[in-house]
Amino acid sequence: MTAHRPPFRDPALPVARRVDDLLDRLTANERLALLHQFTPGVERLGLAAFRTGQEALHGVAWSGPATVFPQAVGLGASWHPELVRRVGEAVSREIRAMRAKDGRVGLNVWSPTVNLLRNPLWGRSEEGYAEDPALTSAIATAFTRGLRGDHPVYWRTAPVLKHWLAHNNEAARDTSSASVRPRVLREYDLRAFRGAVEAGAVAGVMPAYNLVNGRPNHLSPYLEEELRSWTDQELLVCSDAGAPSNLADSQGYFATHEEALAAALRAGVDSFTDHGTDASVVLGRLRGALERGLIDGADVDRAVRRQLTVRCLLGEFDPELDPYADESRFDTPEHRELAREAAEAAVVLLRNEPLGEEPPLLPVPATDGIRIAVVGLLADAAKLDWYSGSLLHRSTPLDGLRDRFGAQRVTFAEGVDRIRLRTASGTLLRVVGTGAPAGEAVDGDREAVPDVDGSLDPALIAGRTDLPPLIADAEGSELALIDWGDGVLTLRAPDGRYLSVAEDGFVRASADEPGGWVVQETFRLEELEAHEAHEALGAHDGGHILLHLGTGGYVSVAADGVKVAADRESAEVFSVETVERGEDAVARAAAGADVVIVVAGNDPHVNGRETEDRTTLALPAQQDRLWRAAHAANPRTALVLVSSYPYAVPEAAAVLPALLWTAHGGQAAGAALARILAGDVSPAGRLPQTWYAADADLPGMLDYDVIGGRQTYLYFDGSPLYPFGHGLSYTTFGYEELTAAVDGETVRISCTVTNTGAVASDEVVQVYARAVAPSVPRPHRELFTHERVHLAPGASATLDFAVPVESLGYWDVAHGRWTVDPGPYEIQAGASSTDIRRTVPVEVAGTPPAPRPVLVDGLAAADYDEQSGTVIVDRTKVRGDAVTPAEPSAGGTLIYRACDFADGVTEVAVAVAGEGTLDLTLPDGTLLARVEVPDTGGPYAYRTVGAAFVTLDVVDLHATLHGPLRLAHLTFTG
Repeated sequence: MTAHRPPFRDPALPVARRVDDLLDRLTANERLALLHQFTPGVERLGLAAFRTGQEALHGVAWSGPATVFPQAVGLGASWHPELVRRVGEAVSREIRAMRAKDGRVGLNVWSPTVNLLRNPLWGRSEEGYAEDPALTSAIATAFTRGLRGDHPVYWRTAPVLKHWLAHNNEAARDTSSASVRPRVLREYDLRAFRGAVEAGAVAGVMPAYNLVNGRPNHLSPYLEEELRSWTDQELLVCSDAGAPSNLADSQGYFATHEEALAAALRAGVDSFTDHGTDASVVLGRLRGALERGLIDGADVDRAVRRQLTVRCLLGEFDPELDPYADESRFDTPEHRELAREAAEAAVVLLRNEPLGEEPPLLPVPATDGIRIAVVGLLADAAKLDWYSGSLLHRSTPLDGLRDRFGAQRVTFAEGVDRIRLRTASGTLLRVVGTGAPAGEAVDGDREAVPDVDGSLDPALIAGRTDLPPLIADAEGSELALIDWGDGVLTLRAPDGRYLSVAEDGFVRASADEPGGWVVQETFRLEELEAHEAHEALGAHDGGHILLHLGTGGYVSVAADGVKVAADRESAEVFSVETVERGEDAVARAAAGADVVIVVAGNDPHVNGRETEDRTTLALPAQQDRLWRAAHAANPRTALVLVSSYPYAVPEAAAVLPALLWTAHGGQAAGAALARILAGDVSPAGRLPQTWYAADADLPGMLDYDVIGGRQTYLYFDGSPLYPFGHGLSYTTFGYEELTAAVDGETVRISCTVTNTGAVASDEVVQVYARAVAPSVPRPHRELFTHERVHLAPGASATLDFAVPVESLGYWDVAHGRWTVDPGPYEIQAGASSTDIRRTVPVEVAGTPPAPRPVLVDGLAAADYDEQSGTVIVDRTKVRGDAVTPAEPSAGGTLIYRACDFADGVTEVAVAVAGEGTLDLTLPDGTLLARVEVPDTGGPYAYRTVGAAFVTLDVVDLHATLHGPLRLAHLTFTG
């Protein structure tokens, strides 16, 4: 080693030694500066500037044009880890290639999202993979392996999993708390993260905005107690944007920001994403915390060491040895082909029935003269979402079918309502001079690199001001009205651009698509009362005012153009003149076709997205009318749902001969769909989440107890519209020779599957496990493992699986451990969670269940077996849980099964805060003890309160809480 080459530049040394050397060379201020998202360079050490965070959920996002793959939920629908690994690899190659041209493109990748799709109304369902932890873990592990690369030392990119932990609601997402009992935590939520971490493919995690059990996720004790216990490697924890400030602001968890950041740093957060590129605010707060003794240099060093470790693994200190430094593969033929392959793999055939004596409607026969009508609001759309890249290539369903069958055979009707808006004075709204027609410039031509907390340039979000605003005159313009549900609509000008509101308040036809952090292209028509309409419009029938949802203002008409007024009183009153109903155009097109393809679904920026949960599973009324009109005109109608989430469409599922679903499929979506419809590729996607039949089947958005709430396919007791794992193909498969045997700590499974039809296709062989006689509530069945296999007609494949016996287990709250009950289990193989083809029993020698040793450890309040009317809250701001009534006036009850009081108990002492009454009873209501708790002085002021308690034997104990009482622990003495 030469004198000019310090140890941190020596690739022969272990990474930890190199990082420690570099850490020692940094001054205290230089170390502190590394805790912000945007870290400055250190010129004297040759250390470059660095930032955490590069969005890459299904392609490089927010950095200009890139290959756009299917949404994450679509990748989950592929059930194809190897394909997803290749997608991750392609994404990481493009990140490297883009970084070579623009240093603002980061290598610390904030992707994938592994939050489980517990509730299909969650606004960010498109970002997750599945409702099942095993499938989510398999897909996430594959994607992160692709992002990481396969070099033994250096990483192509450094992926960070989002969002730790139990994050499934957008409403009040920064202030709401998920009550997560220990079994759900360990059997469900943590499992989604663990596989990828244990595989060594993850650089770290990002905590979620919400709270879990009353404590903000940015203070989660599980970062140290669970996450960092799964691996020996250093893991980098990056805060979500603005979340550090939330701790003292919206959450009010601490009185000062210094306390908040100090607590987050001690809890394990290493990089603070806050206040954009201005690091001074965060660093000032951290200096204040140091001065107050809330943190010390060791706390700072610990976080800096983790960040420097990631940078070292990314090859920053060895550019001459970095195997990915010269990566230039971007928008290659291979990436384009992969985008199409992934889009094809994500298509799920939900239904395909014969029409009388005819064969099933799909695939569409490529016969001479066949006429195809492609109709619907998404028939000629290629929608992007908030985490999409910008399109380099674009293929809509209409494009794909015209390319596949010939343009002369394919007719199109969008199905929008075409309207004019007339003012009270009798003039019409007119669009003037919108510039280039829609389609001339796609989003890919608008490059934008994020420079603040991952947000796009605000000028792009606010809309254009260089175009003239709408005016009112005698001529008027015909507008396309699209109702996306719940009265939320967009209006499109004749040239294809959407009406949008810019920062100056004027309404212009200026947007290629709805989008932006605050969508400026959505409106709501509010119908006036009859007397209001008559007063404003005179002879005109009806009247509406137009609310702009992005600003909350109302559209008004002035001499200089149409603008948004601040108040309702200034709103212009319009009469809506319908030029053509969308269903009429659809019916005409359908009547003249041999096959009708109705393409419906969502716009990922509207009615369900980050910051906004959905309100219903129902298909928007306008789109519901379209498929009905098409089917009435032509029974040979298939409905294709292109959406980020499930819909409840029981009538369509009952009457239409064919029904398909695909997530928004990226740049090759249309070509992929056309190949599926034509039979060039047999569909083999499978549902990654349950499709429920009605809103009534769903729990509340804040009910995170999948066990007690009977949620997801694991516990749902009703009949779904389509079950988890469902998906058809153009052939049939037979399952034979299922065997399973316990071999030490492994269950070895073998199954033979045969293509018994006439079409080559993939089959997704799903293996589930079920406890036959469980000692506690267990899933109806749980995905054990799976494999997607391609088989030619008549071909067979024998698949072998090896699954740890511990996968059959559950978290034993009575003893605080993972356990496997002894006894009989069933191993099931089939085509979905309800289409089980073969079952074989296995006998497992597990740990026999035993009563709770209450005299030894007492009872942790949150370790209940069942509850009603309670939520889990934080015992302290650092760690520990307590339980309190969800509604103090109503009270709540906890049930602890099989408590062993055989030696006799004479007294109980409870650790409580707040005030109220705790009743301990037997199941029949017999009172064992009543504990009166005086006001302890606050929710964190715990006291121990005792009472007489007499019982013998092994009994179920009921604990009923009344008032704002926070129960942490019960101790029993004899």
